[in-house]
Amino acid sequence: MLPNLDVDLLKTFAVLAETGNFTRTAEEVGRTQSAVSMQVKRLEELVGKPLIARVGRTNSLTADGQMMLDYARRMIQLNDEAMTVFTKPEIAGHVRFGTPDDYADRVLPDILARFARTNPKVQVDVDCQTSRAMVEMVKAGDLDLAMITCECDIANAQAIRSERLLWVTSARHSVHRSETLPVALSHFGCAWRQMALDGLEAIGRPYRLAYSSSNSVAIASAVTAGLAVAAIPEICMRPGMRILTEADGFPPLGLFEIGLVRSSKSSDAIDTLACHIAEAMCQLTTAVAAQ
Repeated sequence: MLPNLDVDLLKTFAVLAETGNFTRTAEEVGRTQSAVSMQVKRLEELVGKPLIARVGRTNSLTADGQMMLDYARRMIQLNDEAMTVFTKPEIAGHVRFGTPDDYADRVLPDILARFARTNPKVQVDVDCQTSRAMVEMVKAGDLDLAMITCECDIANAQAIRSERLLWVTSARHSVHRSETLPVALSHFGCAWRQMALDGLEAIGRPYRLAYSSSNSVAIASAVTAGLAVAAIPEICMRPGMRILTEADGFPPLGLFEIGLVRSSKSSDAIDTLACHIAEAMCQLTTAVAAQ
């Protein structure tokens, strides 16, 4: 019979994978450094593979460690979800939630599905608008909560994730090699649009605006069909896309923040959904998003 993996071991291992440091891991999990070392050793003995490569003071994951981290995160998530369902008080209510379609399409379905399993009596209505439009809707009381792309002139947003903006092209075409680069950009006023234009100006690359749309599916379709390149968040990558790097002549575009904005209205349902989204976005991996 196969041995069972201990969730406590997996939680310690996941924290170590994030910190890369046994001392910091010990502080976060409330154990001694020697206890953390013993837990990691026990996990390695259970699976029969080295999971941590120790070189001096540096601790990094082995190839098997990377694979184990994916399993660990999923098992921890399922464990915590099950315990939440059976141990926390039931919350009921109605939340009007908004998000741009970029996030709604790629990462929100799984997040809301897990929320629904642990909070079946909370009704969540989702409205997809631009970030700026949703900020105004929250201010007007038309939305209770919104996940937005943070911009410098948007106040009172709680940052929940830093994300890379990437140049992407079709995995099957070479449109990025065009002498005059065709680009697909989001709507006027979008932070990603401005970051992309600033990036093109910085490298002095001739370009033409081939597509402009506030719809993420339209932008993605133009890219995967080989009609244009685009600047999109890493978590919004789709099958059929390839990341363009400095080797292709496309320097990094930088980071932006994803945040939550809330109305003055407060309820257990709103608070719980806000906490759930913040934790889920913080823990989200690009590999999970790509799936």
